[in-house]
Amino acid sequence: MSYLPCEDSATTVGWPNLVNELDQWRDAGRVATLWWRDDDAATASNRLDRLVSIAGEVPISLAVIPAAADPGLAAWLTCPSRSPRLAVLQHGWCHVNHALNPKKSEFPPERSRTAVASDLATGRARLTALFGTRALPVLAPPWNRFASCFLPLFPACGLGAITRAKPRRTPWPAPGITEVNVHIDLVAWAEDRGFIGEEAALDGIVRHLQARRLGEVDAQEPTGILTHHLVQDEATDMFLRRLVAITEEHPGTSWLDAAEVFADALCAE
Repeated sequence: MSYLPCEDSATTVGWPNLVNELDQWRDAGRVATLWWRDDDAATASNRLDRLVSIAGEVPISLAVIPAAADPGLAAWLTCPSRSPRLAVLQHGWCHVNHALNPKKSEFPPERSRTAVASDLATGRARLTALFGTRALPVLAPPWNRFASCFLPLFPACGLGAITRAKPRRTPWPAPGITEVNVHIDLVAWAEDRGFIGEEAALDGIVRHLQARRLGEVDAQEPTGILTHHLVQDEATDMFLRRLVAITEEHPGTSWLDAAEVFADALCAE
């Protein structure tokens, strides 16, 4: 059985490669888990509406900037027509760079523990006040950078998990703290901030799925797709529509919502 939409016959070879990889998961009696994180949410917008429309029933974890979060976003999110599988993660505090080196970070190691703790706790309190139980105790640091020396601050700040980038080294980067990362960022930040391209996106997804299947990376870490709705272009939209169509149809894969991805952190609350 082919899981490829008919229009994919003239596209890159990457789509059949993805289906083949999912077939191998299915044939082994396993399920290739995926999850979707979207960064830089602050207000309700047409771009956010479009993203949710593309996703359909696929859950999205919205990384919301606490200091910039508009109450209108909370109203948008709690609308009865909105999927209950949309969750809120904490995207730092105000998305400001404090690093002394060229690699941007809101939480570089040179910051004081007091300042970091204040930002984390204040951000958590604001998101909880705005979004209630939809705001999960999960930090998605801006630029995917967070100095691990500050992880012990999490419990006192109301946090229990972190999501950064690249395959995790361990599910528990600090006692009681869960890490589940994203692995494929669809934005070409170093170029024109457009789509990285079908070939690169599919290659990244397939390579991570294959590495999980073969035990080269943590097989239990779901493959994470990262989007940024504010800069998302039509090419990215088209890619995501095809990805959703294929993965929802294929029995060898499943999209996890944030409550499933960060179940360990939620159980610890």
